[in-house]
Amino acid sequence: MSNPRRSRAREIALQVLYQVDLNPHATAADLERFIRGRLHGGAVVPFALQLVRGVDSRRAELDAFLDARAANWRVARMAATDRGILRLATFEILHTDTPGAVAADEAIELAKRYGGEASPGFVAGILGRILAEKSGTATP
Repeated sequence: MSNPRRSRAREIALQVLYQVDLNPHATAADLERFIRGRLHGGAVVPFALQLVRGVDSRRAELDAFLDARAANWRVARMAATDRGILRLATFEILHTDTPGAVAADEAIELAKRYGGEASPGFVAGILGRILAEKSGTATP
């Protein structure tokens, strides 16, 4: 079951990642202030910061990982929202204790809200491959 506060933290983290993607010169202090302001200094601020900092520090690794699993797509060619959602969910699946299915479900919800018409299916397909690979049930 999804935690609404953590869902909101993911949403704000996605907004920050989108900002960074389009404006790589944004300062860390400005981004943290944005997160704290949107989450009203709540208990999930550290979670949102962990997500943003984790994705930012592992961006090249995450992009290479996603490039290898996104059939006929390169991360650089993806819509900025889809790219941010996939980076966020992949970081959460690979580098946090969040269950993979929860991270994937949350990502699909973000895709429904912020992405295009095809975004939820696109995100679900790539994350499904990642989860199958992680669980050892992937087929070649």
